[in-house]
Amino acid sequence: MDKIRLRPAQEEILRYQGGKMGVSAVPGSGKTWTLSLLAAEIVARGELAEDQEVLVVTLVNSAVDHFYQRVSSFLGERGLIPYLGYRVRTLHSLAHDIVRQRPSLVGLEDNFQIVDEREASAILLEAAQSWLRSHPGELEGYLDDGLDEGRLNRVRRDQLPDLVCEIALSFMRYAKDQRLTPERLRQRLDTLPMTLPLAEMGLEIYQDYQRALAYRGAVDFDDLIRLALQALETDVAYLERLRYQWPFILEDEAQDSSRLQEEILQLLAGKDGNWVRVGDSNQAIYETFTTANPRYLRDFLRREDVIPRQLPNSGRSTLSIIALANELVKWTQEAHPVEAVRDALQAPPWIEPTPPDDPQPNPPDDPDQIHLVRRRFTSADEIQTVADSLQRWLPDHPDWTVAVLTPRNQRGFELVDELRRRNIPCEDGLLRSSTSTRLSAGVLGDVFAYLADPDSPRKLAQAYRAWRREESKNGKSRKMVERVMELLRKIERLEDYLWPGPERDWLAELEAAGVDEQILASLQEFRRLMRRWQNAALLPVDQMTLALAQDLFSEPVELALAHKLAGLLRQASQTHPVWRLPEMSEELGVIARNERRFIGFSRDDTGFDPERYKGVVVVSTMHRAKGLEWDRVYLMSVNDYDFPSAQEGDTYFAEKWFLRDHLNLEAEALAQLKAALEMDEYRWYEEGRASQEARLDYTRERLRLFYVGITRARRELVVTWNTGRDGDRRPALPLVILQELWELLKNKSE
Repeated sequence: MDKIRLRPAQEEILRYQGGKMGVSAVPGSGKTWTLSLLAAEIVARGELAEDQEVLVVTLVNSAVDHFYQRVSSFLGERGLIPYLGYRVRTLHSLAHDIVRQRPSLVGLEDNFQIVDEREASAILLEAAQSWLRSHPGELEGYLDDGLDEGRLNRVRRDQLPDLVCEIALSFMRYAKDQRLTPERLRQRLDTLPMTLPLAEMGLEIYQDYQRALAYRGAVDFDDLIRLALQALETDVAYLERLRYQWPFILEDEAQDSSRLQEEILQLLAGKDGNWVRVGDSNQAIYETFTTANPRYLRDFLRREDVIPRQLPNSGRSTLSIIALANELVKWTQEAHPVEAVRDALQAPPWIEPTPPDDPQPNPPDDPDQIHLVRRRFTSADEIQTVADSLQRWLPDHPDWTVAVLTPRNQRGFELVDELRRRNIPCEDGLLRSSTSTRLSAGVLGDVFAYLADPDSPRKLAQAYRAWRREESKNGKSRKMVERVMELLRKIERLEDYLWPGPERDWLAELEAAGVDEQILASLQEFRRLMRRWQNAALLPVDQMTLALAQDLFSEPVELALAHKLAGLLRQASQTHPVWRLPEMSEELGVIARNERRFIGFSRDDTGFDPERYKGVVVVSTMHRAKGLEWDRVYLMSVNDYDFPSAQEGDTYFAEKWFLRDHLNLEAEALAQLKAALEMDEYRWYEEGRASQEARLDYTRERLRLFYVGITRARRELVVTWNTGRDGDRRPALPLVILQELWELLKNKSE
């Protein structure tokens, strides 16, 4: 560590001895590297007892691996034992550690389960559909009066289930972040002299959802965090033991902290404890679909007991790209036409270039490599233009990295289709919302779960869903999958379906009852597979896994992951000779739920390294690109729909076309929930006000997302916009302003 060259700001942070410290870090400033170095420095001082650790809390699983590698490398350079004296956790894995040690503190059994996002989404969808069936017409008053009967029926069939799920998910997340059980909410709503219909809907679905979890003996990820805090508050001795175990807490990506995360870490640190929070509130881009909020970090930095520090130097980008990003911040703070959103981006710290002789100097500057394209494109033309540009650029830059970043997945997939049509090498892994590892483990786990409990109709239905997972994602096919699952769950004797006799044949009974031929054909094919899988259950577990994988997966990456899973299960069977299918099923569940790092997987399974894709076009959403960087970056679809500015004529993703008065029902449901929680606050609820506030929140987040997109670029930046599906969209206001400012800056420099 003595040989590491530090910038003055980094040296100041490394002098930290204790207390609470808040670090504001700009993009590309090496905040994770600096925090890793600080963790290693604390361990190297020799002040920790053998049973104490530095606790590092970060946002995502890929960052866990990066921290482990960096801290262990720094310790190795000092001649110390790697992986000793520190622990790295995401918030969810930390909460799991806390609850798993003492589940009885929060009323859980020792063998409680954690449902992953996939199963939680299925439970929520079932609860939402149940609510719609029992409340027909309940939401009709929110629909646009201008809908004709045909469109109205399509909305009822195809749009309302997803909308109700979105509303209920936001409602439940907020309720759990406020530590509100369905019982407490019910009591509060029952005392009100008026009805709050969206809050009532959210609560009923919340109740059904929690009952379904309780039936499974399970919790979801949001419950896990809430219960971890409850456990710490319930047993003071347990809390003191953890405080002793983790005398230093280092928190990365603190701008994405939620209220519960802050409370958990505050409790663990204690009033006079050691807590370092590092983050960049300008990169807080998850607020509209999680309970994260950058105000928690901003408030922390203003506290009198917090040591303020900055990491302002960035060697990532050229001086021109740095200037452009700073201009966006300056305009937002000083001149955005909607004064309420001028707090979206904050400075200081401004992004500053690295000092002379820095080990990571800024790339050579070339202002001509910033292209803020004014040309008006249709959606199709923008795809073609970007593909044309890449086709010209790639042959001359085989050793450069390049990415195209889009606001949404679908736009990225449209570009990928065009690139592949032209045989332009591309990588679209970042467009996927879940890692292949977890998805593959979850699919296999569902089949294992049934084979371990072959008398369970519910688990048979889950195995069917795993087999038909692609069809269950949208439209008409999803309806069929749901209908088949409903039928499977109602079977009284499974052998009448899987191994029927001459007198009892469940499928024949369905056929006689006039069940749809497509459903019957799917059930026949599934029966054939289930018979084969039951025979495969007699094989050694690794061979069984590979046999199932041949029927469940078709993509090469999925099959490769299945091979790794098979190897892991083989090792588990050797370590635990008494394990049978139930235990193996649970082991797959552990992997799928990310309760344990998947030891033995390559970095591609847990993180993404752009340097491994030189000469290949990486296509990603802007959200997924956070924390990454490329030599050349394209930002697409920077129009006033994907990046609204709360101006007249802007439209908003959360305001569905089929709802009246541009209502955002997610925001309105949360407003009703908040109104119900405050004494007399319900009198202040005014329909539409929350939708207007949500516009401002969304505008703030999209300004930060644009900032994140710009700061992914090292040397070259191309920004384009399109007129949208209906041809009436305009360039986003921040893009127009930057075009004008950039012309002025270039003219001055010349």
